[in-house]
Amino acid sequence: MKLRIDIVTLFPEAIRPYLAASILGKAQEKGLVFIKVHNLRSFSRDRYRTVDDYPFGGGPGMVLKPEPLVRAVRFISEYTQSQPLVVVTSPQGELFTQSIARELATKNHLLILCGRYQGIDERVIEITGAREISIGDYVLSGGELP
Repeated sequence: MKLRIDIVTLFPEAIRPYLAASILGKAQEKGLVFIKVHNLRSFSRDRYRTVDDYPFGGGPGMVLKPEPLVRAVRFISEYTQSQPLVVVTSPQGELFTQSIARELATKNHLLILCGRYQGIDERVIEITGAREISIGDYVLSGGELP
């Protein structure tokens, strides 16, 4: 069965070339995986397509708002008529290992929510039941690419 991966990000133009040129590009050409990249701003309802705000509990910086992210998860689930495993990229998530890679490869549908700024509002994880995964205890450029 073909794996479907939906990626929700603020910067789809940053990851599309990588997905086309990497081993994932070859997997797509062979029909092993289908990858769809979604712009998070498409799920914002205000005229400015706002997706960030101050943290609900206070604190420095900005976080991605829960409303557009939850709306994205619900839309993609309804559109694909499936219940994807929702993954949030996060420095405080469980460390990504080969074992986790093997586990994720057994799934039919992954939906990856890419973090940005100070991260994602924690309510998104509570509402969607997302699994937080980290490549390490650091942030490089954003939640899309290391």
